[in-house]
Amino acid sequence: MGKGFFNVPIAVNEPVKSYAAGSPEREEVLETYKEMYNSQVEVPLYINGEDVRTGNTQTMSPPHDHQHSVGSYHLAEKHHVEKAISTALEARKTWSQLPWEQRAGIFLKAAELIAGPYRAKINAATMIAQSKTIHQAEIDAACELIDFLRFNVQFMSDIYMEQPESTSDAWNRVEYRPLEGFTYAVTPFNFTAIAGNLPACMALMGNVVVWKPSDSQIYSAKVVMDVFKEAGVPDGVINVVFGDPVMITKTVLSSPDFSGLHFTGSTFVFKELWKQIGENIHNYKTYPRIVGETGGKDFIIAHHTAVPQQVATAITRGAFEFQGQKCSAASRAYIPKSIWPEVKEMVIKDVNSFKMGSPEDMSNFITAVIHEGSFDKLAKYIDQAKADDDAEIIVGGSYDKSKGYFIEPTVIVTTNPKYETMCTELFGPVITIYVYNDSDYSETLKLVDETSEYALTGAVLATSRYAIDEATKALENSAGNFYINDKPTGAVVGQQPFGGARASGTNDKAGSAQNLLRWVSPRLIKETFVSPTDYRYPFLG
Repeated sequence: MGKGFFNVPIAVNEPVKSYAAGSPEREEVLETYKEMYNSQVEVPLYINGEDVRTGNTQTMSPPHDHQHSVGSYHLAEKHHVEKAISTALEARKTWSQLPWEQRAGIFLKAAELIAGPYRAKINAATMIAQSKTIHQAEIDAACELIDFLRFNVQFMSDIYMEQPESTSDAWNRVEYRPLEGFTYAVTPFNFTAIAGNLPACMALMGNVVVWKPSDSQIYSAKVVMDVFKEAGVPDGVINVVFGDPVMITKTVLSSPDFSGLHFTGSTFVFKELWKQIGENIHNYKTYPRIVGETGGKDFIIAHHTAVPQQVATAITRGAFEFQGQKCSAASRAYIPKSIWPEVKEMVIKDVNSFKMGSPEDMSNFITAVIHEGSFDKLAKYIDQAKADDDAEIIVGGSYDKSKGYFIEPTVIVTTNPKYETMCTELFGPVITIYVYNDSDYSETLKLVDETSEYALTGAVLATSRYAIDEATKALENSAGNFYINDKPTGAVVGQQPFGGARASGTNDKAGSAQNLLRWVSPRLIKETFVSPTDYRYPFLG
């Protein structure tokens, strides 16, 4: 910034395309989907700007057609991870010193590449790899990732403008240095945008990254990396490795130069990583930053003044979009007895109207869950609910993995507010509902707060402002993102910074400047214009 104080483009949220029948974007993405689906792609490691092929590969298959192959990816050995680390540290020497506006230009270009020439490709890859409908792919892989990239640049410039006060005889200034060392991004399968944002936001602030995507998202992760390469991310700044997560993580966390973890995934894994970092703390050159967004057991609570149709829609959209595989998906609901018959009828009608199958057929609202392990877990809980006296499946309950990992959207009603599926994160298209007496609203709010270890998202639906106020206060610590008269999903970058506390993570709010502040180490510089020449203060006279 030596030659000007630069203003970045004002960030705006990317408009969501409709993909309505006959629209050009629908035709383009279907054509791209077919071409990619019927092709084979080889995904190498990406280290120091080079494609690295190890010869040890795994097949990539769509969850909705698990016998079909779309390609393969290479698995890293320990020496590849070590090279990724050393490469990153070497790249840091120049990347960390690059003027901020040059870094900004790279990621702004990446946003425009996704908005334009890569849009159909990144959406089609997400439809194939993660079995997302076109709407779910569009709001994730295209729009949210574009938003992250644009808003992060704006947040970065806002951070840099935050400066201390100075006086006439001393100038105080703060520079926001990247962390000393390298950072580690571990990303999940369910959001292509999260997979792209975790390494990108750290790199934007001048850091260098070793990135390990989920094995179930590598197909679309390659498209993200292709975008970053075309946008001009220099060699070594973001290095991508696939393979054994235990080996990769142990190698990364054993390095004295490890300086930060950016994680989205399961609570158990995050706690284990935190534990490993703690055990290695005496080996590090600096205290590593630890940022994680993990699980959720997200809730909907309705008051008797709620509009039944709105409650039913919040349930069917909140629980079943993307097969319930969102950290924010509604998976438990508390409905008052007086409106339950109406809500029940509408929910059953909605679920029975869902079509399920491949995302290529855009009339399908439901597709497959991510892999066989997820399928088997969900089937077990559904079978248990069928057998238990205190649970009843009112709609759904079937499953089939002969072609794809298809779990029918399932609604369980329980008489036990602490029934297992009211407490346990399932991460699939299953919601459990507890019907309470209207007069027990306050007690039910306590149940909501005490039932789960998580505190990610939640929603209250009511027309009574007293009921809304009571819920807002009673559930203060129950959700990092709290929704009034809406479903508990769909946070928008720049509008609803996302993250939860308790077992749901560190609540560092992706999609805000708060998250970026975790990836810098401020340095205060004080410059005195006329330096003292005598140690004596007036009080000594």
